[in-house]
Amino acid sequence: MNELLSAIADLCNERGIDEDVIINALEVALVAAYKKNYYKGKNDNPNVNVFVDRETGAIKVYAKKVVVEEVFDPREEISLEDARAIRPGLDLDDVVNIEVTPKDFGRVSAMTAKQVVTQKIREAERGIIYGGRSDRSIGLVSGKIILVDADKVYVDVEQYNQAEAYLPKKEQPEGEVYTPGETMRFYVSDVRTDNKSTQLILSRTHPDLVKKLFEKEVPEIENGVVVIKGIAREGGSRTKIAVYSNDPDVDAQGACIGPRGMRVQNINDELKNEKIDIIKWSEDPAEYISAALSPSKIISCTVNEEEKSAKVIVPEYQLSLAIGKSGQNVRLAAKLTGWKIDISAE
Repeated sequence: MNELLSAIADLCNERGIDEDVIINALEVALVAAYKKNYYKGKNDNPNVNVFVDRETGAIKVYAKKVVVEEVFDPREEISLEDARAIRPGLDLDDVVNIEVTPKDFGRVSAMTAKQVVTQKIREAERGIIYGGRSDRSIGLVSGKIILVDADKVYVDVEQYNQAEAYLPKKEQPEGEVYTPGETMRFYVSDVRTDNKSTQLILSRTHPDLVKKLFEKEVPEIENGVVVIKGIAREGGSRTKIAVYSNDPDVDAQGACIGPRGMRVQNINDELKNEKIDIIKWSEDPAEYISAALSPSKIISCTVNEEEKSAKVIVPEYQLSLAIGKSGQNVRLAAKLTGWKIDISAE
């Protein structure tokens, strides 16, 4: 069984998994295997434990037996005389561990080990990837394009190289081009595991990709001075992001734009020149809606609190700008603010 320990050690070192995770799982699985193969129709729940020696790899099965005066079930009981032969000083009703390893248990162990090691490695990988998170997303990762096909783009994400990472077609912005060898940043929207692999599902259209990029690029967001209040996005085309400053001396929009526009430009470059409107968030719905319709100029905004709707008046020459191409500007503004917006010309 030294080969088993060696194989487990190699796998764990390669994938960064604690060996105890695998061995503990193997012991649990071997208990189930013992019950299945040696207690058929006899006892649905025998009181046994299996131990894997961490030094030698030897696998032994121990049954907990009660010391009795007269033995009726040798699988569960042991006589006082036999018990004291093993450990002097035992008395009636004491419980003692007796080795009951079957002669052919090595064969059963090998079959079980193969199954459990594969399963638990996948589970452990998922735990490493999630890092203790309860949701099914990781966040922002950087990866190198390795293969492009009709349905998906395969990516090498170095920090999670034990997992297969790919960008599905539906998560690709329209018109975005991927070149093998190119390094890009992605939002990991989901992690999937089965008995064969762990998969990272990547996205380049998810609104949180933009959010995470701003968090990385703008120190004021990272330290909590500037807060992202909302984000609406049509991947590859346009994003509207609403920000607010907790410090009256800090301009939230200016912090996101950065000196000479470098911060937002870096994000814009990563998103392949996607348009980004940085909106000043306001508690006043009229102000917030007016700002969300940027870059259009607004003459007036009248809100209906009950219906959560707003009627916006713009200069006639600004009407098409306020609505946007195919209605995109007003659609994103409505999504950002959560209000229904009706626009008309002056």
